[in-house]
Amino acid sequence: MSWFESFILGLVQGLTEFLPISSSAHLRLTAAFAGWHDPGAAFTAITQIGTEAAVLIYFRKDIARIISAWFRSLRDKSMRSDHDAQMGWLVIVGSIPIGVLGVTFKDQIEGPFRDLRLIATTLIVMGIVLGIADRLAARDEAGGRHRVVRERKTLKELGVKDGLIFGLCQAMALIPGVSRSGATISGGLLMGYTREAAARYSFLLAIPAVLASGVFELKDAGEGGHVSWGPTIFATIIAFVVGYAVIAWFMKFITTKSFMPFVIYRILLGILLFILVGTDVLSPHAGESAG
Repeated sequence: MSWFESFILGLVQGLTEFLPISSSAHLRLTAAFAGWHDPGAAFTAITQIGTEAAVLIYFRKDIARIISAWFRSLRDKSMRSDHDAQMGWLVIVGSIPIGVLGVTFKDQIEGPFRDLRLIATTLIVMGIVLGIADRLAARDEAGGRHRVVRERKTLKELGVKDGLIFGLCQAMALIPGVSRSGATISGGLLMGYTREAAARYSFLLAIPAVLASGVFELKDAGEGGHVSWGPTIFATIIAFVVGYAVIAWFMKFITTKSFMPFVIYRILLGILLFILVGTDVLSPHAGESAG
């Protein structure tokens, strides 16, 4: 991997990780369109450490409060009803599905799941799901002539059942094209949560999953020696800087705007990808050989 490739891929990772359009799909597609080798699941997992570092800094006050309350609740029973302490447990519970499925389907994630036809399908299908979820949220918020405004749930109403459902939605993002934020936000909206609540829990829930995945891939990469460390670290730094700016913008955007631009983008990109593969402009396995 060249330094120019690592810069572009780090930029793509930072721009797309927190938007509901799938960073893993865009890394894969960027390499395919440019005629580069597929950066591979290991590169994706390691550069995601950079974007998760941005989450840690942006939400540092929330995270510090949750961790502190969670540890205190282990000793003090009266703290177990505290919302921050409960959030600590809910992040743990919500991380179980992706941990179990990530280990179980590791070979598929690094192989067959990276087929461009599957990515095109997931881009379109999850785009439609996000559109439906966003439409339902907008209808609740706006009300209408024959409907009253419906109050949506906040994170204070999050329980174990909903936490597990959020976790299952996040696990779907193991398939490139689904999008971690897109799947978890869609799940949250369909369960009746506000856009802000769904996005905030999505970001918090991603921290243990992404960091664990990155560390796991670091260990394997260190043993196998198949990662270009200089360019990969450079891409991770780029992803961190860009990712932080995207988080700040996205959290403001979702308070007043619809997800429809992302829905349209996903569907159009998926259709374009099907056309390019169907007309043999792109091979469904373009660039896969190197990883």
